[in-house]
Amino acid sequence: MPGRREAVVAGAGLALALVTGRTAARAESAAPGAPARTLFIAGDSTAAQKYADAAPETGWGTALPFFLHHGITVANHAVNGRSTKSFLDEGRLEPIGAAMRPGDILLVQFGHNDQKTTDPARSTDPWGSYQDNLRVFVEAARSRGALPVLATSVERRRFDAEGNARRSLGDYPAAMRELAAASGVPLLDVEALSLALWQRLGPEATKTYFNWTDTEQDNTHFNPPGAIEVSRLVARELLRTRVLAPRETRRLDDDVPTRWITWPPASEENRA
Repeated sequence: MPGRREAVVAGAGLALALVTGRTAARAESAAPGAPARTLFIAGDSTAAQKYADAAPETGWGTALPFFLHHGITVANHAVNGRSTKSFLDEGRLEPIGAAMRPGDILLVQFGHNDQKTTDPARSTDPWGSYQDNLRVFVEAARSRGALPVLATSVERRRFDAEGNARRSLGDYPAAMRELAAASGVPLLDVEALSLALWQRLGPEATKTYFNWTDTEQDNTHFNPPGAIEVSRLVARELLRTRVLAPRETRRLDDDVPTRWITWPPASEENRA
C-alpha cells in the first residue's frame, strides 16, 4: 500500500544520520555486558515457524537459536507463501518496525515466492520491484537504528541427470547481491552455500534434509536435520560478516539433536 511504503522510505533521511550510530551499536552489542538484542527474521516458508499439523516440516528460523547465545533473541516473523511484495502489502513489516530497537538485526530472506510470475499478489521483477522492496526493509531497519542483513534464498533440492545440484532461483540471488553491495548491507550468501551443501551430499542423502515422508516428496521445505544444517549456515555467515561477534554464537561445529525441534499446537491465530 503506497502510504505505508512512503512512510517507511521517508525514514531514509534519518537513516543517513544513523550510519555512525549503527557502527557504534554493533560494537557495543559485541562488548562484554552489552544488553540483549533481537534478531528479527522477515521471510517465507523456508524460514518460518511450523506448527504441529505440519510436522516434521521445519523452517530454518526455528533452529537458529541453537547456534546463538542467550543474549540474542530470535523473533521469527517469516510466513509461509510470502514474497517481498505480499509481506509488505499485508503490513507485516509494521510490527517488526515498531518492535525494533537500536542494535537489533533485521534479517531478510525472500525469493522463492517472488518468482511466481503468474501470481500478481506475489510476483516481482528481480531487477526492479524486488530490489525496490528490499530497500524498504533496509531503510525500515536503519530508521530504527537497527542493522539490516540480506540473505539470499536457500536453494531447493534440484539435481540433473548426472547428479549435479542445480540452481532454481533465477536472477533473485544476483539481484540481492547487487543491492547489498550498492547499499552497504551485510549479505549472507545462503543460496551459494546451500547449493554447495546439496552438491556435496548428493541426490539421495539430501532427501534426509528435506520434508520427504511416505506420503510427500517436498524438495523445498526442510525436516529437522535440514533446518538445523541450514540455520548453521546462516549462523556461520552472521559470524563471517561480523554481524555477530564470536561470543554471540555457539555450537557451530557441534551436533545438535533433532529432538530439540518442537512444533507448537496449531491455531488460526498463529498460522495467519
